[in-house]
Amino acid sequence: MVDFLADNNLCGQAILRIVSRGNAIIAELLRLSEFIPSVFRLRDKAEQQKYGDIICDFSYFKGPDDYEGKLDSKSELQDLDEEFRENHIEILTRFYLAFESVHKYVFDLNRFLEDLNEGVYIQQTLETVLLNEDGKQLLCEALYLYGVMLLVIDHKIEGEVRERMLVSYYRYSAARSSSDSNLDDICKLLRSTGYSSQLGSKRPPNYPESYFQRVPINKTFISMVVGRLRSDDIYNQVSAYPLPEHRSTALGTQAALLYVILYFEPSTLHTQQAKMREIVDKYFPDNWVISIYMGITVNLIEAWEPYKAAKMALHYTLEQSNIREQAGRYGRNVDCLRQQVQQFLKEGFLREEYVLDHIPKLLNCLRDCNVTIRWLMLHTADFVYDPNNKRLRQIKDQVLNDSKYSPKTLFQLLLDSAQFEFVLKEMFKQMLSEKQVKWESYQKEGSERMTELAEVFSGVKPLTRVEKNENLQAWFREISKQISSLNYDDSTAAGRKTVQLIQALEEVQEFHQLETNLQICQFLADTRRFLHQMIRTINIKEEVLITMQIIGDLSYAWQLIDSYTSIMQEGIRASPSMVTKLKATFLKLASALDLPLMRINQANSPDLLSVSQYYSGELVAYVRKVLQIIPESMFRSLAKIIKLQTHNVMEVPTRLDKDKLKDYAQLDARYEVAKFTHAISIFTEGILMMKTTLVGIIKVDPKQLLEDGIRKELVRKVALALHKGFTFNPKAKTSELMPKLKEMAATMDGFYRSFEYIQDYVSIYGLKIWQEEVSRIINYNVEQECNNFLRTKILDWQSMYQSTHIPIPKFQQADGSTFIGRLCGEILRITDPKMTCYIEQINTWYDMKTHQEVTNKQLFSEIQNSLGTFGLNGLDRLLCFMIVKELQIFLNMLHRNVLRDRAVMDTIKPFQNQLTPIEGIVANSSKVYSATVTKNQKIWSYYLDSILKVGQMQILRQQIANELSYSCKFDSKHLAAALENLNQALLADVEAHYQDPTLPYPKDNNTLLYEITAYMEAAGIHNPLSKIYITTRRLPYFPVVNFLFLISQLPKVQYVKNQGMVCKKTTDPIDWPPLVVGLVTLLKQFHSRYTEHFLALIGQFVRSTVEQSTTSQKIPEMPADAVAALMFLENYVYYTKLPRKVVEAHVPSFIFDEFRTIL
Repeated sequence: MVDFLADNNLCGQAILRIVSRGNAIIAELLRLSEFIPSVFRLRDKAEQQKYGDIICDFSYFKGPDDYEGKLDSKSELQDLDEEFRENHIEILTRFYLAFESVHKYVFDLNRFLEDLNEGVYIQQTLETVLLNEDGKQLLCEALYLYGVMLLVIDHKIEGEVRERMLVSYYRYSAARSSSDSNLDDICKLLRSTGYSSQLGSKRPPNYPESYFQRVPINKTFISMVVGRLRSDDIYNQVSAYPLPEHRSTALGTQAALLYVILYFEPSTLHTQQAKMREIVDKYFPDNWVISIYMGITVNLIEAWEPYKAAKMALHYTLEQSNIREQAGRYGRNVDCLRQQVQQFLKEGFLREEYVLDHIPKLLNCLRDCNVTIRWLMLHTADFVYDPNNKRLRQIKDQVLNDSKYSPKTLFQLLLDSAQFEFVLKEMFKQMLSEKQVKWESYQKEGSERMTELAEVFSGVKPLTRVEKNENLQAWFREISKQISSLNYDDSTAAGRKTVQLIQALEEVQEFHQLETNLQICQFLADTRRFLHQMIRTINIKEEVLITMQIIGDLSYAWQLIDSYTSIMQEGIRASPSMVTKLKATFLKLASALDLPLMRINQANSPDLLSVSQYYSGELVAYVRKVLQIIPESMFRSLAKIIKLQTHNVMEVPTRLDKDKLKDYAQLDARYEVAKFTHAISIFTEGILMMKTTLVGIIKVDPKQLLEDGIRKELVRKVALALHKGFTFNPKAKTSELMPKLKEMAATMDGFYRSFEYIQDYVSIYGLKIWQEEVSRIINYNVEQECNNFLRTKILDWQSMYQSTHIPIPKFQQADGSTFIGRLCGEILRITDPKMTCYIEQINTWYDMKTHQEVTNKQLFSEIQNSLGTFGLNGLDRLLCFMIVKELQIFLNMLHRNVLRDRAVMDTIKPFQNQLTPIEGIVANSSKVYSATVTKNQKIWSYYLDSILKVGQMQILRQQIANELSYSCKFDSKHLAAALENLNQALLADVEAHYQDPTLPYPKDNNTLLYEITAYMEAAGIHNPLSKIYITTRRLPYFPVVNFLFLISQLPKVQYVKNQGMVCKKTTDPIDWPPLVVGLVTLLKQFHSRYTEHFLALIGQFVRSTVEQSTTSQKIPEMPADAVAALMFLENYVYYTKLPRKVVEAHVPSFIFDEFRTIL
């Protein structure tokens, strides 16, 4: 019969592909379970209020039209729904595909069984496949994996969450309209079961059998598979565990299959007492906690509670006497096995000869160790016993007491046995690779010795007093030939012949009285030794390695091992060299990957890489978690060093008087520093002893692990310091901003100096790591803060700044803000244009009421000191987003309250007619202007708020640019010069292209302009006022409305000689620079002709007001409004850097001259 798994066996390949896919699906489900968007859980009230109307479970299908109608009736719900779709459709699709693959898996399995029954596969039926060893294994695994998938889904992705995700996917994707979609079937299979993985939650009735029967599977197939599992040892594991007391461990994998598959045939669990008794006697006579897949553990006492037959059958296993016997036996084993293993691990004990002579003894020790560790780890684990169940608590306490369980001792045994196993495996691998070479060298040596002895008896070779003996000469020659003729490839015959040769050599020594000559005796003894070595060497078989692989399986501890993390970390802290022993444990744990990967590998499936990457990644993440104690301990020592250096150790001056030498020596303090520094280097040494190791398919470089660990600890400390340092009390009388910035600068300086100090002792690039990680923390927080202004949010797994190995911690704040958001909010609060007055010439803000200084440009230097360039740059980016948002709000307000308001438009249209021609002068101007302004009084307050906010933020951006530019020129003058020159060269090229289009211009896919902009903004070489923030459409009457707004505000300000334009009444507050800058920014977003029209209207206003005042007064004096309007024009030219002739075109030069005399 053809090999069942051969490429040309269609039946074997079909079921192998199904099983391979099953393992890949489970890995994908486990991977996705870590990425469930928290919003689908609707845990807190805020999420329920916000998303409760757009996230729905299967109740949606009862009336989808009503539900959609409710959404369509509210525009804000539609907006939220659309935004939610954009942000989540990608992850929802990934989940849906995983759910769909589970349904497809069971569908394909059923189709395969139908094909098998209908004879599609020639000469193959269900019976013949179950007779074949591989076929039997694959059919059992196929059904078992389907059960595991369902259990994993229910355990990792709660029923309600699944339903909400499926409904959201249905609503947002095209699947609802496609006819071939099997979304209905998937929903039926995966609807909520009512199960909850929370400890203490009640188990739903008929769970999980009713869940397993949602898609029916051939009953005959199920009962035949159960029958096979009851009677056979399908994996032939018993041969690796010859002792009868190890039988339940030998059949552990099969027991897991049977446990899951019995749920497909619940009648056996309920009523078949004889069958259940047989199953328990075979698989569970001495254990009741099993691992079903990659460390997912189940306690049979709890799992089989609802099933009468199963519960009865388990009764004898759970008798007190049996529990006492098992727990006591394994408890006693721990200490004696530890002594045995430690004896084997002593330096020089495991020599090659010893290992080869004692293979059975060493393997028995390994078996005992692994069986003991497995039983104790599974039966003492906390999370397999529900603390609310009294009976389970009693059994757990009994196990702990009878076995005298000590997690430390058990873990020590695991460490030692892993190390022992590792050493033994490495020795065997080496011996196997050198087996033939060594055998042939022993053969040659033995043969040569015999030839030499033959020559001795020829009487020619001078050996003291040996008489010539032709018979012995011929005999030794023959022996030499016999040794040479031994064939390595025929090991059995060669072994037999070698034994005969050893006997012959012993006999010749006795019969021919050769003992009297010591040299001949020595020759014979050496030859016998070589022949013995040949027998030992030929007995080195690969079967030993395979047996070690089987008994060394640690897949059951894939999740349990986490409960020993604190013990590992304690051990490392006490003795960093323990890392080398841990390496063996991690490699032993990596053997668990063989379970899911074996079938995927056999099927040559493309999933091999992604599945092995997932499990290897999980294991490496765990290794990182354990070893993170090293960087943590290093940072603890580092904090003490910094404290000593800053507070105790004095700086030694360049010149020092001899009599003061003793004062500066400070031997005790310096000794403490040296002691802590030594501790740090010892930790470094500990991790580097691990050497580069392959964990699964991921190469773990200890130097990289150390660096990542240090980065992780640094990120944790800095992020926490920033979070705590930037929390402000908005009700504080005087702002806490400056003191907190100074404090933060000192904290950051402490971190920086400590990093600088440590880098040589741990051989890392301190400055590089510092800059990369601090910039990552700040940029990530800026990104999170900017998410508030984005429709399509950047989620953590999409962020270029967030990392799985070195995660940036997220801190929960009541308002959801980050430290950079709070810092920005505090700056905006204290420079509020309605509370403060900004004096441009000295870059200082004063309180309007008390006239006290609030803050000045020093603020930005302090931010530079504490957060560096990244902090200022991040703040700048955040302000950009805020300006965009504010301008969008403003335009919506303009449309709603002005352009669509008939009453307002009815006053503006005739007003515009009165102003034409714009070059002329408005008759009775004061009345015309004030009447229109008064009629539209209600809109100016909205207008003023938006314009002032934009202006305030633009002034802050200017200050940030100044600070960045100053520090760039100071700290990095070459970069500043290079950027300025490149910028000018680029501008010259772009201008040349517009004059002559044949000249080059950066293509659309060229990122040069985009990249250079980022550099320029970081170096402060840009003008925020010339930026375009939003795209705009043409708006009618826009210049007129802006002009009306401006003249409505002019009466509120007055000109003061040494301060410029200031607010008249503190009861009606307004700050002039933000007003001007806000209007400049607003007009910059539109076509330049709007600006021209706006300036022309102001020019007309100045001319008309001056004209009216000259006719009405005898000694004309320039009206205050005209002064303010002219002041606005002066400031406008100053901020926009427009040529003066632009405004002089609208206002006669004599008016400007008169205006200057006032100044």
